[in-house]
Formats: sequence, structure tokens, C-alpha cells
Amino acid sequence: QVQLVESGGGLVQAGGSLRLSCAASGGMFSRYAMGWFRQAPGKDREFVAAIGWTGGATLYSDSVKGRFTISRDNAKNTVYLQMNSLKPEDTAVYYCAAEVTGRWIATRVTQYAYWGQGTQVTVSS
Repeated sequence: QVQLVESGGGLVQAGGSLRLSCAASGGMFSRYAMGWFRQAPGKDREFVAAIGWTGGATLYSDSVKGRFTISRDNAKNTVYLQMNSLKPEDTAVYYCAAEVTGRWIATRVTQYAYWGQGTQVTVSS
């Protein structure tokens, strides 16, 4: 069983930055692809960023490419999402997720078996 706990969300003005963290426990973190997703009110959960086992491979949605950076520290069992140049449309609950079946990297909600409880990010204009 894998437990994921996100932190670092909050209220920020447009143009500002936040760094989200996701601490994992249980399982073999260094063998899991990890992802960040977000869900705004009334909308489906959407892919934000993903990272492979070693951190050498990363993928981003077009909406955040160039502004967000995903990284991981396998020694600390933690994945991060650095969010810069935030926009009001980035407002959502952000979730981290773990893909535990051995895929190198994954971008679809259905590929991830374990999810954190989410952390709210609100960007004011």
C-alpha cells in the first residue's frame, strides 16, 4: 500500500510561485512513475506533469509547459512541482499520484493506482 501526502498549496497572486511537495510512504518509490494532476470545480481531473523513475524523463501538459517543473528526490521519497508565473486558470486542487505497475512514465488518470488527498492552489488576479 502506498500513501501519498501533498503539501505546499495556498493562495498566491497572479505571476507568483508555489512549490508543491508529495511525500510517499510504503512500496518502492524509486520504481514508481509519479504524476501531478489538478481538478478545478466542475471540471474533470487533468494531467499536469509526470516524471519517470530516475527523474530523467519528464512530460508536461501544454498549459503548464515552460512554467512548471516536476522533480523527485528518491532518497527522500518525495516528488515536487515548482509552479512559476501562476495564472488564475491554474486554480484547482492539485493531486500527486503513483503508477506502480512498472510503466516508465504515465500521463492518464487511469494509469495511476494511488492518489494523495489533494492540496488547494488558488491564484488571484
